Amino acid sequence: MMKTCRKLLLTMIVFTLLVNGCSKESDKSAKPAKDPDWVRGRAVYIANCVACHNPDPSKDGPIGPANKGSSQELIEARVLRGAYPPNYKPKRNTKVMPQFPFLKSEIPYLAVFLRDDHPNKATMRK
Repeated sequence: MMKTCRKLLLTMIVFTLLVNGCSKESDKSAKPAKDPDWVRGRAVYIANCVACHNPDPSKDGPIGPANKGSSQELIEARVLRGAYPPNYKPKRNTKVMPQFPFLKSEIPYLAVFLRDDHPNKATMRK
């Protein structure tokens, strides 16, 4: 009797999981996949930028200013040359930021991560 109850219970659990896992409702609640460019840009940012900038790029860091929404042109100028683009008005006019020429190929990914309107921004820890 006990074996029959266990088999029945196990069968019901497996059936319930299959039905719920394959339903159209489960698709609606699924989180969208993260953009691989955003993920790569975030990894580059965490590995190279958070010593001076806040892990949350919308906030000022201990040394560097908030950089959320920075254009690719600004990121390239600051990261590769330690300069500002022509006619750009800096938040802080300092020469503290070092150059990171080895990040040249990563600039597009940093730009994706720092965009204001990227859909993955809500998934970042605060």
